[in-house]
Order: sequence, then C-alpha cells, then structure tokens
Amino acid sequence: MARRSAAQQRLRDLALLRRVRDRIDREYSRPLDVEALARGVNMSAGHLSRQFRLAYGESPYSYLMTRRIERAMALLRRGDLDVTEVCFAVGYSSLGTFSARFTELVGVPPSVYRRRAEATAAGIPPCVAKQVTRPIRNGEAGRAEPQLL
Repeated sequence: MARRSAAQQRLRDLALLRRVRDRIDREYSRPLDVEALARGVNMSAGHLSRQFRLAYGESPYSYLMTRRIERAMALLRRGDLDVTEVCFAVGYSSLGTFSARFTELVGVPPSVYRRRAEATAAGIPPCVAKQVTRPIRNGEAGRAEPQLL
C-alpha cells in the first residue's frame, strides 16, 4: 500500500514538474524565480529545485537561462534586432549579465555569434539551425563546434 502511494506521489510530482517546465518555456521573457515557480505548484523552492534537477538534470534556474539563451540565439540569427534589443526581448535586464551568460553557454559573445550566424546559417532551414546551434551546459561550449551530419 505504501509503495503504491509513493509511486502515485512521484507521478503527481512529475506532472507538477512538467507544468513548471512548460511555464518556463512559455514565460521565459518574464521575471521568474524559483520561489514563484514553486508557489505555482504548491511546493517549497528547495523541494522544487531538487525534484526538477532529478527529473531534468539541471536546476529550474539553469533551465530558464538556457531557454533564454536559445531564444536569443534564434533572434540573433534572424538578424533584425541588435544585441541590446535581443537582451531585453528574452528577459534580461542587464546587457552585461546577458553577454556574460551568453558567452558562457555559447562560447562566443552575442555580437560575434550574430556575425558568424549570418555566414554559417545561410541556406540552412531555421529548424535545423536551431538544433545544431543549441547551447551546451556546464562549460562544454568551447569543446567543439556544432556539426551537421
């Protein structure tokens, strides 16, 4: 009986974590913090962070930052916004913080990425460009350039 209850609770927690992840995906450009995300699913911030990391391999904050940088990369590839406009469009309030985080995840500053993207992504469908240019977590960005197979 207790085993079934624990399994049911785990499934409920996973459903709540999916709601948190979906909210981050939807509202990445808004000010979000772990406490607000946790309140939205009636969990403590610590419990949410631990469970989210177990389920998705990274903290809710890291997931949010990755989503923001992925969107920034798409906007920079599109080319109609400058770096400052992209910074604010994806939810950052500081250009310095945005540039530092972008450089950490992508391996180059946003302005350099934009220049390279113009040449590299020419003729590549946006859905493919998004996949091969996805940021890599944990300092792995400098290891290798994305390759098309």
